[in-house]
Amino acid sequence: MILALAGGVGGAKLAAGLAAILPPEELAIVVNTGDDFEHLGLNICPDIDTVTYTLAGIANPELGWGIAGESWAFMEQVAKLGGESWFRLGDRDLATHVERTRRLRDGERLTAVTEALARAHGIAHRIVPMADDPAPTIVHSDEGRLAFQDYFVRWQCRPRVERLELAPNVRPSAAFDALIDDPAIEAVIICPSNPWLSIDPILALFGVRDRLRARGVPIVAISPIVGGKAVKGPAAKIMAELGIPVSSAGIAAHYSGFVDGLVLDMADAGDMEAIAGVRTLLTGTIMKSAGDRARLAADVLAWVRQWDSHPADPISVAKA
Repeated sequence: MILALAGGVGGAKLAAGLAAILPPEELAIVVNTGDDFEHLGLNICPDIDTVTYTLAGIANPELGWGIAGESWAFMEQVAKLGGESWFRLGDRDLATHVERTRRLRDGERLTAVTEALARAHGIAHRIVPMADDPAPTIVHSDEGRLAFQDYFVRWQCRPRVERLELAPNVRPSAAFDALIDDPAIEAVIICPSNPWLSIDPILALFGVRDRLRARGVPIVAISPIVGGKAVKGPAAKIMAELGIPVSSAGIAAHYSGFVDGLVLDMADAGDMEAIAGVRTLLTGTIMKSAGDRARLAADVLAWVRQWDSHPADPISVAKA
């Protein structure tokens, strides 16, 4: 089994690529919930929904979030009534949040709710919330202490990030906890998600980082930086504000001591010399189509599955 850690659009895309080539029993996707919040009385789980909609083939390709072919009558009416309309919920997307909120208020755990919603979309692969309990990410910025969605959506990532506060002492969901110890896990793949906003919240859960490291299986990450820029989102901006080189070498340094390997785009071949202590895979990491997703997933899987065949070789190169 492959354990994938994901969040955001890039994470959802690679998760979909892995799901396209792996049967359901060979893949589990653990998703960041640090972005979750309550809005208009509803429980919103942006990363879970992005992964779910992407695997279901209904994600909005233009926005990168929400459902394709969406309508906005609900939000238009909210705005007309003077309500908060800065965080947009499409009419079809709204049904997800209403049903999730109903189930949670009836006492179901987020893991069970997520499984039910995925099943309703015809998804057989496991989508697992990192935690069932709230684990909010807080952004400390030059505009003060901001709730994540205030920073990300209301302020559109404009404030300068000074540090990120991750939820302390929150335990992983029971499903994630069991996966960490599952003897069937052969590798951990960190999708090309924002390391600070999507992956660090997962690794910061109680005991998770050390327990994954102790498994002794390959842990590899796909860099979300290509050619000195983030493929999508504020990763490059955050890196610059935190004084980290905006490069795949900067990503390698962030994951230092945890990952065994890093996947870089062909455009970043020049970064390979600056990356020490981990193996590197050079391939195409831009995912513009379903075919791109499956090809990248296949490259990464082939790499980790022949890991022991060249233990003394720190660098492996695969061309797209």
